[in-house]
Amino acid sequence: MRDELESGRDAFGHLVRVWHERNGWSQRVLPALAECLELGRVHNSQLSNLRNRKLASPGPELFVALGRINQVLAAQPAAGLDPALEQRLQAVPDLLLALRQSALPLLGDDGMPLGPAQLFEIFVGLRQLPAAFDWRIAGPEAGGLSAALAELFTAGRPWRLCRDQLLEAYPPQKRQRRERFAAVMAGQRDYSAEELDAELPDLRRTLAALGALPERELSADQFLELLRSRARLWSDPSGAEAPEGLGEAIRRQLLA
Repeated sequence: MRDELESGRDAFGHLVRVWHERNGWSQRVLPALAECLELGRVHNSQLSNLRNRKLASPGPELFVALGRINQVLAAQPAAGLDPALEQRLQAVPDLLLALRQSALPLLGDDGMPLGPAQLFEIFVGLRQLPAAFDWRIAGPEAGGLSAALAELFTAGRPWRLCRDQLLEAYPPQKRQRRERFAAVMAGQRDYSAEELDAELPDLRRTLAALGALPERELSADQFLELLRSRARLWSDPSGAEAPEGLGEAIRRQLLA
């Protein structure tokens, strides 16, 4: 029972993170939307703690609010926001702009939007994550992905020749994270599966800062698949190829 609850908490944190990442939202979007549409209360601190698996017992109001928000997003036309919703959000231009750019809902494997009950079931471990929102990294693959990441970011060059450029492009400023990133890039250690799962959004932003591709042209799913495909390539010496430049490697993978 305890393992099931721990697994559910982990899955729900992952789901919230992927939802934000897929839409390119800041953490302020969902609380502001809940307040504007009077769908309940969602606090920034709650979302942060959910993403980091630190909120053990959220109240039912949180699942009700998130489920209602998700249902509103699922009801929007494919071509853009419903005029009635646009009108209600006119007083919050930053929120309106964020939703105009992307307002993807959480959908189950059956294509139906997840409501409060389904979200709660995921949190307590009674329901699996929808396949489309599950790109969690398994423990055994973390080492290969770390090696592929280092090879991709350095474009096969020695770490000392690209250290300054990569550290400048890497967004986080916390010393511990920057030291860990540098160690992985230098081949001195690997990310764990949990570390890599949490780092993925900022690693994708690092690619954008390096000028390989605009951030919105490389989704988190594509980035992870890129790393997995390069990890498979480099784990098979018979199929290995000479390292490519960073931009060329990414473009080739995306166009394949």
